[in-house]
Amino acid sequence: MGRPSTAEVKRRLVHASGSGMPLLYLLGLVEWRTLGYLFVFLAAVVSVLELLRLFGGLEWVVYDELTREYEQDNVAGYALYVYSQTAVALVFGPHIAVPGMLMLTIGDPISGLMGSAPVGELKSARTLAAMFAVCFVLAAPFVIPVFGVVAGGLAA
Repeated sequence: MGRPSTAEVKRRLVHASGSGMPLLYLLGLVEWRTLGYLFVFLAAVVSVLELLRLFGGLEWVVYDELTREYEQDNVAGYALYVYSQTAVALVFGPHIAVPGMLMLTIGDPISGLMGSAPVGELKSARTLAAMFAVCFVLAAPFVIPVFGVVAGGLAA
């Protein structure tokens, strides 16, 4: 396993920062419905930024630094990330949504830092096992039955 690039580490830190939203709920700072509204607002902001980036000539250094080559002419991963968290917050209750969000914001960056694979190929067994273990630990406090925790880890 090679050492991740500085840009990759920065991307993964941005990814992990998304944990802040579900943490607002877990810490009792916002109610679940309010968190859903915050996600809708964030999705609207992201949509405007992506429209400006893709069609309006918005060229911020942060986009050059944190987007991958294939995202230059497509909706960037951070936007898809926000859209997916918004959908999960609106469709599911916190007992399902919060562990899913934490798996996305913590489990995925950990596996990404451990190693990547070319598009269409599986990551190494070691990386997949580590991601499963992290996702298992993240889901355990929310999903009591072992089956649910195992299924959540496998799905992640």
